[in-house]
Amino acid sequence: MKRPAPTRSRTPKFAPITLSEHDGVRYLHFGTEWVQGAMRVRKPDWIELEYAQQMMAWMLFIDRPRHIVQLGLGTGALTKFCRREYPEAELTAVELNPRVIDVCRSMFHLPPEDEHLQVLAMDAGLFVNDPARRNTVDVLQIDLYDATARGPVLDTPEFYRACARCLTDNGIATINLFGDHPSFRKNMPAICSAFDHVLALPEVHDGNVVVIAFKSEPEFDFADLYQRAVVIREMTKLPARSWVNGMKSAVGGG
Repeated sequence: MKRPAPTRSRTPKFAPITLSEHDGVRYLHFGTEWVQGAMRVRKPDWIELEYAQQMMAWMLFIDRPRHIVQLGLGTGALTKFCRREYPEAELTAVELNPRVIDVCRSMFHLPPEDEHLQVLAMDAGLFVNDPARRNTVDVLQIDLYDATARGPVLDTPEFYRACARCLTDNGIATINLFGDHPSFRKNMPAICSAFDHVLALPEVHDGNVVVIAFKSEPEFDFADLYQRAVVIREMTKLPARSWVNGMKSAVGGG
């Protein structure tokens, strides 16, 4: 009898990584014109893209996160910003492509790992489905696109439920979607099936829509949120008032 062929683990095929620069901004691409991330060369810790700034909207609700996770590293914009603003928080970045991690370190100023920062070369789906991650994450920032940019590469109800299980009781996920793409109509019901409350901020450049998903139903005290937005603006320069405006519109408050 012929022996069965040994089982081999499949190695993912990654698109080539390319870079471009324009007007002092360095861009990351996966072999196409689609932008996977950006960094202003003279301000490497600043979040350059508007949708990525919106991914920080959880700051309106969480003052002192203990554990922040990014699924999808890109240029490390969120990781670098969170590392600077929350130096005592545990910070984990999960990226499937090891080459992206290398380029992020060499070309986008990703800081070295230490007792607060961990960068994992692994599948985001495996990360969120690890039972050890349950109820350990305060903030989960999800930006999972490949070279085709046809929608998140992980987008099932099961994936989003696993994300919700990772969050602490008052944890929040922010998710980058494309509002004018068919994937949006697939992802929104999947997200809504996993979280207690979900809202979408207004669409920004190139069709990006950031979704805010709350594990537990939040209270929207807009007077308080606007006050928090002023503090965030003063401390970080992020346009937090526009996030509150978007939330207020989404919940029917004006």
